[in-house]
This record gives sequence, C-alpha cells and structure tokens, in this order.
Amino acid sequence: MKRKIVIAVIGLVAIIVILGGAKAMQFRALMKAGAAMTMPPETVSATEVRAETWESLVAAVGSVTPVQGVELKAELTGTVREINFESGGTATEGQVLVRLDSAAEQAQLRAAEARAELARLNFARAQDLQKQGVISQADFDTAQASAHQTVGDAEAIKAVIAKKVIKAPFTGRLGIRSVNLGQFVHDGDPIVSLHSLDPVYVDFNLPEQQLGDVRKQMPVRVTTDATQDKVFDGKVTALNPEINPSTRNVKIQATVKNAGGELHPGMFARVQIVQPQPQDILVIPSTAVLHAPYGDSVFVISDVKDEKSGQSIKQVQMTTVRLGETRGDLVAVTQGLTAGQTIATSGVFKLRNGSHVAIDNSLAPDAQAAPKPPNT
Repeated sequence: MKRKIVIAVIGLVAIIVILGGAKAMQFRALMKAGAAMTMPPETVSATEVRAETWESLVAAVGSVTPVQGVELKAELTGTVREINFESGGTATEGQVLVRLDSAAEQAQLRAAEARAELARLNFARAQDLQKQGVISQADFDTAQASAHQTVGDAEAIKAVIAKKVIKAPFTGRLGIRSVNLGQFVHDGDPIVSLHSLDPVYVDFNLPEQQLGDVRKQMPVRVTTDATQDKVFDGKVTALNPEINPSTRNVKIQATVKNAGGELHPGMFARVQIVQPQPQDILVIPSTAVLHAPYGDSVFVISDVKDEKSGQSIKQVQMTTVRLGETRGDLVAVTQGLTAGQTIATSGVFKLRNGSHVAIDNSLAPDAQAAPKPPNT
C-alpha cells in the first residue's frame, strides 16, 4: 500500500515538473517574440519650420466714437409745429430740424420792435434838441437809455424765438427722432441724435509697457465683427498723457476713414498698429503645438538608425517651445526650434517621446497667415 502511494506521489511530481517546464518554455517564447516585435509607426503629417518676415504689429481692442456727436435737446418748452427730417437720414450744417410754436413770442417781438422804433425816434429828436441846447443832459440820457433798452428787449425775444428752432450744428447722420408733431416738450427733452461719421475715432487702451512702441501718425488697421472682410485704414492721432493708475493702461485715439459709414459709434473694433520695422521670426502651424499645464511643446521628427533592424526610421522627440504672436493658422516660435527642422503637425495627441512615425501629407491642410476658407 505504501509503495503505491509513493509511486503515485512520484508520478504527480513528474507531471508537475513536465507542465512547469512546458509553461516556462512558452513564457520564454512569448518574451522572445515580444522582444523581437516592433510597434507599427504612427501616421502623422509634417512640415518644416519656416523663417518668415512678418509686419510688426501692436494689437488692441477698442470702441468707435464719433468725431462729433450730440444728442439734440429742446432748450425751451413748447409745442412741436414742424419736423423737417426723417429718422436715420442725413442733415447738413444749419438745416432746420424742428420748429416749436412761437406765436406768442412773435407777437411780443412785434410789440417790442414798435417800442424800439418809438424809442429810436425819440432819441433822434433828443439829439437834435441837445444840439440846440433846448433839453437837459438828463433828458437826453433818458432818451438814449430808453432806445438801447427797447432794442435789447427786442433782441431778447428774437433769441427766445431762435431757441425754438432746432438746427443741425454740423453735417452728419441723424438717429431716431424722439418727438412727434403736436407734442409738448419741456426744456431738456431729447429731440434726435446727430453724429459725424467720416472720419471716426477709435479709442483703445494699451499697457504702459507698450507705450514706447506707439507714436503719433503711425498707421493703424481696424476691423470689426460687422465688417469682417473689410479693413479700415487710419492713423494714431492722440495719446493720453495720463496713465490709469488702476489698470496701468494708457488711452490712445486713432482717426479712421469711414467714407461708407460702416463704422458706427459704440461699435467694438480690433486695432493693429503697424510698426515701422518688420520682424524676422520662425513660424509653424498652430496644430503642431501640444498644449499642457507645464508648457507648450512640439514633436521634432528626425531620422535615426533602428538598433534591431539596422534600418533608418523616423522618430519624434518632444521639445518645449515658447510661442509668440498667432496669425491665422500659423504661430510664431520665439524659442525652442530652428529653421529647417521637421515637426509633426497632426496626430500629436497620440505621440510620445521616442515614438516611430510615418509621414503622410496627402490630407494635410495648407496653413496660412490669412486663411480664407470657402463658404460651405
């Protein structure tokens, strides 16, 4: 019985040894196959780092303001008798826009002019009598003062009548009228807005660090969301001598041509101040940049020799870069790359340091500084 047990134990141990050996051989084969296996290269698009010359621009955002803009208001109370303009129309300097009722003032003016005429005649007689020595100096002075006073009374009434005629102080575009025919208005009530729109001002702010890059008469370019395909040209015309102590910004004003009247007061505007000297920079497509919390990086592609096969392969190396200005599809690189290096421009999210890649530019888009995609 004991002999049978011993034989069974020996047989079981032999089976375990055989199975363990077989498994060890399998593991060695898998490890050998894994060591010999190479990952297929990742397909990416690529381009060379280019050296270009860009205009040196100082960018800012601001608002459009009129060179002349007012809200016309009634100076005196009265009833609207005439409205001689259309909302949104154009007014010329001196054009009568609104007349208020002045019938009472016109009657007072006729009476005042009659008194003035009488006082003038009395003063003329007094002058003749004074030459003859018939009247005293006091009577002469009284006649003279009465003549001057009555003329002043008539002029005061004329001024009141003139204030009841609202005229355009300059040529410009009218807004929407705020009064109706027959409406009774009080002094200070709005009538209509009037703005001169050619040219216009564009007011914007720059940090005090960039104040040295701006001078009067520097050319500027202005674009807006309402006219995205049009660039308005102008010049820097004023720099505020005072810097805001809270924001450390300086206010700058540019005068911009607006012959078509497409720029309106209050409109948001993007401003570019053109510097006199261009800048030489390195540019890459913005799709090549991998953004991360620790910094921006790109993958530089280089040819290396594969240690296993001995063949030349393309391998990527992650390189940290410092970026500058962005224009369209391109971004400037100020540090980290040199001209002529090849970098991956798409598929960078699936790469890691040392990955093997295959370049395929058949579907790569053409990166441009001023792209104009078709309207699809």
